[in-house]
Amino acid sequence: MKNLIYLLLLVISLPSFAERQFDIEIIIFKRNVNPDQTGESWPDQPAPLDYSGTVQLSGSPQLSNRGITMMPASQFQLNSQFQRLKDHAGFTPLAHFGWRQGDLSKAQAPTFHLVAGRDFSEQYLTDGSSKAEAAAQGATAMTAPPSFELSEDAAQAAPAVQPNTPLYELEGKIQVYVNHYLFTNAQLDLRESGRREVVVGTEPLDDLSTALSDNVQFGQLQEVKKKIEVEEFLKTFRFDQQRQMRSGETHYLDHPLMGMVVQIRRLDS
Repeated sequence: MKNLIYLLLLVISLPSFAERQFDIEIIIFKRNVNPDQTGESWPDQPAPLDYSGTVQLSGSPQLSNRGITMMPASQFQLNSQFQRLKDHAGFTPLAHFGWRQGDLSKAQAPTFHLVAGRDFSEQYLTDGSSKAEAAAQGATAMTAPPSFELSEDAAQAAPAVQPNTPLYELEGKIQVYVNHYLFTNAQLDLRESGRREVVVGTEPLDDLSTALSDNVQFGQLQEVKKKIEVEEFLKTFRFDQQRQMRSGETHYLDHPLMGMVVQIRRLDS
């Protein structure tokens, strides 16, 4: 008899559990700071994110078939936080969006591909190098004297200017799923225009034998120094975080150059 009662209670509770719905609202912003002044060490280009299997952050049949709907701006509840960030000189909001989804596991929940901010593709190639400098290098190679024959390696070294591929200031992917608790997983790239030093060759040093003592004996080695140039460059900064959450709480995910405010609200059944 007890087993029958437990079974009935389980059957009754399952529909209510399956019908849980969550509103997810997110703000992403950048800090208005010079990356060189953060005291952090950043690679020029982290490994590209894999966007296979992601879906665009928009209302599509692919999402609606899974019971997922985009949140209209009229339903946002983080407007005051967004406005405070916008009014503060130290921050620039880049995105404010939200959606509604059910009680989805990591395997079921969609991973959204999002872009925001300005598009740098008019100025930079996908590897971050300047289009203007790439074009100048190509022009220099094309205008070499007729008697000068470019080697195959040199010809390959002169980069061709690529057609525009969108390079948004913010690009990345976000997933929210349920595994006993709620989890938010975010991998975001922030792109910032700046400058970098590159080694373009070497050149002999001044005659050291005249500057050093006559007692110094020199072998067959030639002293050289690196030739350094500074070039325009689009650098990518990676934000990669996962956070366990509870519904109704507002969470702040921090980074030296950006941040994300996340609120997940469970709808009353």
